Amino acid sequence: MMHEMLATSRPLTASWYPADRSIPLIEQPVGEILLAAADRFDDAIALIDGQSAPGLRRSWSFRDLAADARLAAQALLEHFEPGDHVAIWSSNRPEWAIVEYGAALAGLVLVTVNPAYLAHELTHVLRQSRAKGIIVEDNYRGRDLCAIVAQVRTDLPGLEFVLPLSGWGDFMTTDTDRQLPKVLPEAIAQIQYTSGTTGFPKGACLKHRGLANNARLYAETIGAREGDVWINAMPMFHTAGCGLATLGALQTGGTQVMAPGFDADRMLDLFEHLRGTITLCVPTMLTRMLEVQEKAPRDLTTWRLVTLGGAPVPPELVRRAQRVAGVEVGIGFGQTESSPYLTHTLPADPHPQWAETIGRPLPQTEVKIIDPASGAVQPIGVSGEICARGYCIMAGYHDSEEATKSAIDAEGWLHTGDVGSMDEYGYCRVLGRLRDMIIRGGENVYPREIEDVLIAHPGVADAAVVGIPDADWGETVAACIRPAEAGQPSPEDLTDYCRARLAGYKVPRRWHFMEVFPQTASGKVQKFALRDILLSRASGD
Repeated sequence: MMHEMLATSRPLTASWYPADRSIPLIEQPVGEILLAAADRFDDAIALIDGQSAPGLRRSWSFRDLAADARLAAQALLEHFEPGDHVAIWSSNRPEWAIVEYGAALAGLVLVTVNPAYLAHELTHVLRQSRAKGIIVEDNYRGRDLCAIVAQVRTDLPGLEFVLPLSGWGDFMTTDTDRQLPKVLPEAIAQIQYTSGTTGFPKGACLKHRGLANNARLYAETIGAREGDVWINAMPMFHTAGCGLATLGALQTGGTQVMAPGFDADRMLDLFEHLRGTITLCVPTMLTRMLEVQEKAPRDLTTWRLVTLGGAPVPPELVRRAQRVAGVEVGIGFGQTESSPYLTHTLPADPHPQWAETIGRPLPQTEVKIIDPASGAVQPIGVSGEICARGYCIMAGYHDSEEATKSAIDAEGWLHTGDVGSMDEYGYCRVLGRLRDMIIRGGENVYPREIEDVLIAHPGVADAAVVGIPDADWGETVAACIRPAEAGQPSPEDLTDYCRARLAGYKVPRRWHFMEVFPQTASGKVQKFALRDILLSRASGD
């Protein structure tokens, strides 16, 4: 039976969901959000270093975190002026969050950099963002990051300041009691470089107002509450890590346990030892945690919620999480350019098919589905491009006017590049990326639909579907399979399985078995890299 919320909703007549203005936005920059949380939650624990050994874990109360952020802001202003761009090149560690808050209080624009970047990628980001300084982790996975910075610095005359994190303690011993600048909510807080699932990254300019409110509305939507323990392994250089988790826990009085990176065993240990209650991750991360939990069970009785985003969520994964770990599941959708979330499901969602959706638009966010060719709003249930408008949309791509114009139209709508549909209650579904759509013999094939079927096969741990060129059909459907530990299914078995569940033209014609898929640092499958692998295999046949 439909929940009262749905039953009393006026059904939509077209795929356009107006913004819900009933929950007001908070007009404060990120730094003031931190200071307000310190006043409200005081001595409660705000941040724990998940890398430290049990019994030796560093932690910060809300009051301590605000004090360290003030010190960091004053130290940064010894070297920079408000409005300057400062990069951080580091994996997850508490200092990352302190830099984030300190830069916000100082009115600096934080440029977030993936620690896995190679020298030429780092050079591109620092040059394109016009960073005047960089805070850098000394070593990351055996790589000397300081040496790489020294190597590229000769080609970056604008990079005036380099601070290794090994010198952070000395940096924070400033005696200056400088007055901090007034920072407006509409100011740019961060430049985040898109994850590169479709090619070379662009720098999305994100506002204080967008990041702070998006994290708060997400946290309130999922029912986060004071005293929650958030186990966070999402990369801090992306909006999920430094936005949703960091600013979401902050504004609802939760404790963020910052894991140094994703490791399924470590994550489960943190849940058990620190009595974790919430995590957010991409589907591949949850899949790994459930595999480990089935082999070596932990006490996960405190874990009540996992929220998934960043990649398509197979309904079978939702059922498996409920079965194996006994947790509620939430599903969100967005992208870096929208700070990041646009839609989300609810805990105990009233929609009977909620696990097949990405939920309804978050408050203060407007979403529509359009015909990519004409721009017309689609009828209910008809697929098209997902577009969004509201407070959370980026100001634009840094120094990329043409790219900005192609992403945000004259009326302020962000064109996400994702194909989806909307039902009469505003619940949206995602079929895949516009550029990932496969056209086989004139028929449109959406990889998401096939992946959802494959992931339900007991012999499939994960699946990714791409289109590859075909002389007869234009494109043919290729499926990449990561087999379950029970054993690898045969192509014939998988073909029969799909034929029983999909129209014939959607059934993969080529099967490729892999132990790992190429992924971004946040766990998203890189479809373009998969295509390259398959094409190279084909040329070698």
